[in-house]
Amino acid sequence: MQLSVKDIADHANMIINGYAYTKDGDYIRVLNLNCLNNAAVIYKDEIVETNMDDIEIQIVLDYYNKNKEFMEEADAEVL
Repeated sequence: MQLSVKDIADHANMIINGYAYTKDGDYIRVLNLNCLNNAAVIYKDEIVETNMDDIEIQIVLDYYNKNKEFMEEADAEVL
């Protein structure tokens, strides 16, 4: 099943500047909504898997570290 950008965004716990951050257990999945081929996985505040370049990795980590306290819970209402 292929998800649309809207589906991915709707299920994300946090979206910052086009990056969707979704909790998956202890992992955070990150997807660039403007380029769906760019993805990363964060575990314990570090990138453990990605196909992003070094600059994009740093951008994703900076956004995450500055905003992780605002990650929505899975049952948060989508407006």
